[in-house]
Amino acid sequence: MSGVNVVLVHGAWADGSCWSSVVRALQERGHTVTSPQFPETSLDADVARLRQVLRRQDGPTLVVGHSYGGQIVTALGQDAPNAVGLVYVAAFGLDEGESIGKLLAQGPPTPALAHLDIDDLGFAWLPEDDFVEHFAADVDPAHARVLHAVQQPLAAGALEDVMGVPAWSALPSWYLVATEDEAIPPDAERSFAARMGATTVELASSHVPMISHPDEVVDLIATALAHVG
Repeated sequence: MSGVNVVLVHGAWADGSCWSSVVRALQERGHTVTSPQFPETSLDADVARLRQVLRRQDGPTLVVGHSYGGQIVTALGQDAPNAVGLVYVAAFGLDEGESIGKLLAQGPPTPALAHLDIDDLGFAWLPEDDFVEHFAADVDPAHARVLHAVQQPLAAGALEDVMGVPAWSALPSWYLVATEDEAIPPDAERSFAARMGATTVELASSHVPMISHPDEVVDLIATALAHVG
């Protein structure tokens, strides 16, 4: 067992509880784990929350991001407090000068994101059908409907935030490609992983492998912990 802490960063349309199975497994292995809530009101606010949490860690910390959580992790830059490694789980891993919006605009909308509902405050929500059938396609539908009910909306403006110097340029990285992902194209995930030089594994999973395949996600995190520890 390494003495490295773990911080888990949720993405859009989720909250910290989406990591529950992963948290429990890591705690059973003796790790200190934090899975905080992110406001998702802006990328700056989310990065500020992550920095707040990282400063509270007692010692070296592995940072794990899912989906838009990868954007938060990447935007830490090269001076992330206590961070010693990064794990991306079906997550955005942009390079300097890129934005999620520009990336997604390069092709037709993915099935999970084809009908985003932008409210009068500028927050994007996922419709239930798209969430159950595409976002969390390999999760039991009854569970997926619960996840939809507790979704955390994302400020649509965050999709246009341009990345600065990426954290992965300074830290060792691992990447889990979800080959059945209908939110982020799997080929885009492979591209992120390749250019960051990440140790990469592929898994036949929907966009939410930490829910549908938590054991495999824990295995990748354990591999990263062994390396940085």
